[in-house]
Amino acid sequence: MHHPMITMVRLSPSILSANLFDLKGEISRLLDAGVDMLHVDVMDGHFVPNITFGLPLVKWLRKETDMELDVHLMISDPDRYAPMFAEAGADIVTVHVESTDHLNMVLQSISEAGARPSVTLNPATPLSTLEWVLDSIHMVLIMSVNPGFGGQSFIPSSLDRIRSVSDMIRDRGLDVLVEVDGGVDPLTAGPVVEAGADIIVAGSAVFSRNDRDIRGNIRSIMDAVNAV
Repeated sequence: MHHPMITMVRLSPSILSANLFDLKGEISRLLDAGVDMLHVDVMDGHFVPNITFGLPLVKWLRKETDMELDVHLMISDPDRYAPMFAEAGADIVTVHVESTDHLNMVLQSISEAGARPSVTLNPATPLSTLEWVLDSIHMVLIMSVNPGFGGQSFIPSSLDRIRSVSDMIRDRGLDVLVEVDGGVDPLTAGPVVEAGADIIVAGSAVFSRNDRDIRGNIRSIMDAVNAV
């Protein structure tokens, strides 16, 4: 067991699945349910086959809420944009190892711009790509679906990847969080946390189920987490 106190696991709801027409209402529903973190998927239609949110939304969110903004950049030019997202008010900026030849430099520029740098990798990218940056990041995000769209189902081999990354972090005595994104719901949340996740991202499982009963949906996910 990696977690002495399992309730320390945090939920970062992905606003990709929220009702964007009522984002303010969605945020207050999340706050009512005890959520203190928001996952923002930034996609450029180039690195992944979908286009979502950009800098203006992050700036707006920063003005409207104190929630921790967990910004995941699925974009082809993080060298240029990552520091801009930090300046826009992101608390955590996550970049893909596949998206830059200058990972170390990008992570440094995120720190210098005032956010916590984090790294992620697609489901088939070797975990060894993390080796030389592990001691300079806040968090590793393990993608448990291929990035690009919400509502996909969980890739079972992700559990081994979560375990391996947790072991890597522990073996080095580092204080790096493990986040998992993709297909997390009341069925997969337990195994994901058991494998070593500190933060779970959920989109459709929070916003789209049970007649959009956001509080109830969050409770089901967290009950599964606390049962581990």
